[in-house]
Amino acid sequence: MARLPRICSPGIPQHVIQRGNNRQICFGSDEDFSAYAFWLEEHSRRYRVAIHAWVFTTNHVHRLVTP
Repeated sequence: MARLPRICSPGIPQHVIQRGNNRQICFGSDEDFSAYAFWLEEHSRRYRVAIHAWVFTTNHVHRLVTP
C-alpha cells in the first residue's frame, strides 16, 4: 500500500529514499551509477531542487534535498 502524500514545504530539507522493488538491485554496473548521477543533476537543475547529499548503494538511494 502506498503512503499518504506528505507536506512538502519549499525551503525545508527532506530525506528521500528510493528502493528497488522487493529490494532488488537498482544499479548493476558503474555505468548505471554514472547515468543516474547525470540524470539526478540534470533534473535537479530543471526542477530547482537543491541536492545537499546522496548515497548510492546497489539496491537503494538516499538523498537530502531542498525543494
